[in-house]
Amino acid sequence: MSQLQVALSNESPDEALKTVVRLLRESSEYYDWVGIYLVKEQSLVLASYAGEAETEHVTIPIGQGICGLAAEQERTIIVPDVNKDPSYLMCFPSTRSEIVVPIKGASRVLGEIDIDSNRLSAFTLRDREMLEETASMLATYIQNQGSTPQSQESR
Repeated sequence: MSQLQVALSNESPDEALKTVVRLLRESSEYYDWVGIYLVKEQSLVLASYAGEAETEHVTIPIGQGICGLAAEQERTIIVPDVNKDPSYLMCFPSTRSEIVVPIKGASRVLGEIDIDSNRLSAFTLRDREMLEETASMLATYIQNQGSTPQSQESR
């Protein structure tokens, strides 16, 4: 977490998000794709990602798919097997499980962390706790910026 805190205190908003997704992806061998979406009006817009490829879902309406539901319901959603969840929007054929953690501000959801894994049932309580702590740090950072960072991809 200390590298994350340094990134959030010393880097520009866009660079900070790039660093966060990179650090998260590197933190686990089963975090195959990590993205941060930010809320823009009634949609989630991909702000930064770390993974092999960009998803075609760069904009997701609130309420649609796992990401949209997590934002709408303001809660973390873990999907052990995406092929068994009718809400799942396929990003990559290799994805088997997903965790989506909302970034909650004082009065609304500001965005979310979305992680895909090529393993079934990849995500544990430890993952959830660590990602919720990261989301809390991101919420503070975003609110302190006064506006959300620009949407921009990272590789």
